[in-house]
Amino acid sequence: MLKDKSILITGGTGSFGKAFVKTVLDRYPTIRRLVVFSRDELKQFEMSQEFSTEKYRGLRYFIGDVRDEARLRRAVEGIDIVVHAAAMKQVPAAEYNPFECIKTNILGAQNLIEACLDSKVQKVVALSTDKAAAPINLYGATKLCSDKLFIAANNIRGNRDIRFSVVRYGNVMGSRGSVIPFFLEKRASGSLPITDPAMTRFNISLQEGVDMVLWSIENAWGGEVLVPKIPSYHITDVAKAIGPECEQTVIGLRPGEKIHEEMITASDSFNTVDLGDYYAILSSSGSYTLDEYCAKTGAKQVEPGFSYSSGNNERFLSVSELSALIREHVDPTHGA
Repeated sequence: MLKDKSILITGGTGSFGKAFVKTVLDRYPTIRRLVVFSRDELKQFEMSQEFSTEKYRGLRYFIGDVRDEARLRRAVEGIDIVVHAAAMKQVPAAEYNPFECIKTNILGAQNLIEACLDSKVQKVVALSTDKAAAPINLYGATKLCSDKLFIAANNIRGNRDIRFSVVRYGNVMGSRGSVIPFFLEKRASGSLPITDPAMTRFNISLQEGVDMVLWSIENAWGGEVLVPKIPSYHITDVAKAIGPECEQTVIGLRPGEKIHEEMITASDSFNTVDLGDYYAILSSSGSYTLDEYCAKTGAKQVEPGFSYSSGNNERFLSVSELSALIREHVDPTHGA
């Protein structure tokens, strides 16, 4: 699939970016070029200690910011596939610094779209978040705008051989700033702060996220928001898995925080299909119909009013399952 291809990943030094780079280099050693695009030279230096350009001849590190359209245009020259992972994603920081979030998540998305349309890029997969469905915080609202921009870009591609798709999934286990590393750090204090005992979240591993993006690169038609079928967890069960002897201190919801996260709303159901391992929310103004998509992919339309929330999920992870996943994906010494 990626043999002799050139790929650029924005936000390439983040948790997802590093996992994506590792997977691509392991699975596709003949890749022609893999460009890590990010704005932090220290993180690029640190990443290059593990993934050096001497060992991986096709690997490149490219300093730049998605807010800088001219730099993006330079970066996408000769690129076949773009994975867009750059974002300002911390909810409290976005609430306090709203326009900074808008400049990165919305204007940066449009800058990338314009650069790709004016180049020979063939596929673009943008990462989204469950917070983009029925958003109540600024981060989610900016990611919903970003999703809309990438999907609508298919309407203005003309005769260009390029497709834009979006991958939307829930909380990545062990990613920077997420709840599991936070609880692991707080465990020694004997108290774990819980925002609300009823809170639930989706869960996906970094590798599952990477695999989904790779699947999307190969299979997406362009114009879909792809959503994986993944389990949920209760936040109190995460606390039990990490600190069974710890007190759970309820501190209340943070600004812009939900009790349950959604990835597909009831309003989306009329354009949503079931692909087996994934759902796809199709564009209502795309170049193909829902019936055409189902006929060629074997997908089935979901029932009207269907919604996909971390609170109404069919599968929840148990405390023991969470402990095993934390050992596997976050902290190998957990429970030792």
